[in-house]
Amino acid sequence: MILPNIEKRQKNSSIHDKVMFLLNDLYTESNLSRDQLFFLLEHLSKEELPHLYNLAYKKKYTYYQNKVFMRGLLEISNYCSRGCHYCGIHRQNKVISRYRLSKEQIYTCIDEAYSLGYKTYVLQGGEDPYFTDELMEEIIREIKQRYPNTRITLSLGERSYASYKRLYEAGADRYLLRHETASKELYQHLHPSDMDFEQRRECLTNLKEIGYQVGAGFMVHTPKQTNQDLVEDLLYLKELKPDMIGIGPFLAHSSTVFKEASSGTLEETLVMVALTRLMHPEVLLPATTALGSLHKIGREKALKVGANVLMPNISPTATRKDYEIYESKICIDDTADHCRNCIESRVVGVNHQIDLSVGDPIYYNERR
Repeated sequence: MILPNIEKRQKNSSIHDKVMFLLNDLYTESNLSRDQLFFLLEHLSKEELPHLYNLAYKKKYTYYQNKVFMRGLLEISNYCSRGCHYCGIHRQNKVISRYRLSKEQIYTCIDEAYSLGYKTYVLQGGEDPYFTDELMEEIIREIKQRYPNTRITLSLGERSYASYKRLYEAGADRYLLRHETASKELYQHLHPSDMDFEQRRECLTNLKEIGYQVGAGFMVHTPKQTNQDLVEDLLYLKELKPDMIGIGPFLAHSSTVFKEASSGTLEETLVMVALTRLMHPEVLLPATTALGSLHKIGREKALKVGANVLMPNISPTATRKDYEIYESKICIDDTADHCRNCIESRVVGVNHQIDLSVGDPIYYNERR
């Protein structure tokens, strides 16, 4: 069980004082020991949540003010050769309708996204062997030729070092690959036997070595997850030093082996977003679409506890319903321009400001 006292904890002034002390220390130092992080997760309650959330927002504001970076999300394929036990597009799912976007469809979506002001495009899909290095290289080069002052983010799963390097040299700037969990035992529980914990980590190491801006991340409330697992996630990310960290709730899907499992909650996920902001002050931290599916203002709430990235969907409306990693996904009937306008009104509604620049991390130019 994770965050056992998040809903209610019996009054205990000494525990409250220690939790508040640790939160303040984390705000100041951006780090805690393994034991201290575990104590926080075991004892944090609603009594301390306002303080945690306030500290996380203050830390974000110090580095990014109230800016929210926008990325256009394009789901290019729901074919996948993997069998992840939590994912609705896993290879054994015979219920969903499979699709792949053509090059022309991809370019059309990118053209529209550029006209709407987006300067970053996230090409996401399952691990689909159809999208070879040759094909992806052609797509990346064409997008960069049309729109040279933009960023291309790929989220296409595990590939070889040579593949990652080739796509980087073609013009890809960023790569998103959630590590899913830093616990080997939990990783094996969530994935089939042909997926390897160490290989996942090696991919992230390779991406950083090649020069990508790298995104990692994890799910909250996966089956058999413990507070110790979440501590390991926070510490692994401290070691990896990614440029972006995606955190979303586990949402049970009826076509997976975990269909009977309980899904993550909004509060649990917000806690982990806030703690991640405190441990990684300069990181780009999305308010994930899964949070918006979990709660009607889930993404807005995430912005107020440290998140600073949103990824409106720019995929063709006809295919959105089939990219069903989890069920009850929002915005599947919206057009790209509707998503763009809706997101802006939501962001402004919680006293934030849309930023349509390429949205690099603040330290990016210094690192180069």
